Amino acid sequence: MPARDGVDATRVVLRSGPECTVGECLRATPALAGLDPEDLVSRAAGGEIVDAEGRPVDLSAPARLNTSVYLYRDLPDEPAIPFDLPILHLDDHIVVVDKPHFLATMPRGRHVTQTALVRLRRHLGTDLVSPAHRLDRLTAGVLLFTLRPEVRARYQALFAERLATKEYRALAAVREDLVVTHTVADRIEKTAGDLRARVVEGEANAISDITLVDRAAGGLGVYELRPFTGRTHQLRMHMAHLGVGIVGDPLYPEIRPDLAGLPDRGDFSQPLRLIAHSLTFDDPLTGDRRHFESARSVTDDLTPPNPPGLP
Repeated sequence: MPARDGVDATRVVLRSGPECTVGECLRATPALAGLDPEDLVSRAAGGEIVDAEGRPVDLSAPARLNTSVYLYRDLPDEPAIPFDLPILHLDDHIVVVDKPHFLATMPRGRHVTQTALVRLRRHLGTDLVSPAHRLDRLTAGVLLFTLRPEVRARYQALFAERLATKEYRALAAVREDLVVTHTVADRIEKTAGDLRARVVEGEANAISDITLVDRAAGGLGVYELRPFTGRTHQLRMHMAHLGVGIVGDPLYPEIRPDLAGLPDRGDFSQPLRLIAHSLTFDDPLTGDRRHFESARSVTDDLTPPNPPGLP
């Protein structure tokens, strides 16, 4: 199914077999909780619920285990993210943006329209926009998208094969000995349903270089972070491991529900002070050296200046 107003159709994998109908399986899916049964029937009658081949689905038919069904779900109510999404570079193949804090890379869970992907699709007028990699919702900075399906895999490989160099900036308490680069190497795993990742025994799969590069007010310092791997929450965990947790982090070193809940109440005044400062790579299509830098700083005043949108 084509995207609708920049939002892809939802894919639902049927987790029950022929003991229930397709309609019963869909109504039992948590992601579709609250969907009115009559609305479901109406959508099916209009051809808006289809299988992987794009064929209309019969809701009364027996379900087939692990088959996929696609439909447009109702969009959730989302607090508008009141920060712009500047475009750093645009050509025939890619678009590079300077993502603000709080804006998710792509739709997931409660965050659908308030994402960089949907904003870009609407702004550029094409549903072919696709992320080549991701940044956490709370992390700001340089983010690359592709504009054509035929080049997507080439750019995604830059990140999967660690051919792109990423440099971050973080704000945290000063630890004087970190003016000399310190390498953190451990094994990080994250399980579904757990908010935080954890360090476990085993071969290191998360490696970062951390260096104090500047001073800021209030006993804080600006750190340069260079990840050599890409585990979930890696930099946030490594900073907390060194005793210099990043300012505004709602998860590390401790869970802070008060801080985590602020954006849902429309309060964007306390962001995670972590920015993907730069991205460097050899372009897989042209061979040219590419380098992009964020205009954002971890010491910026982040009082929302504008309604959400693009310049």
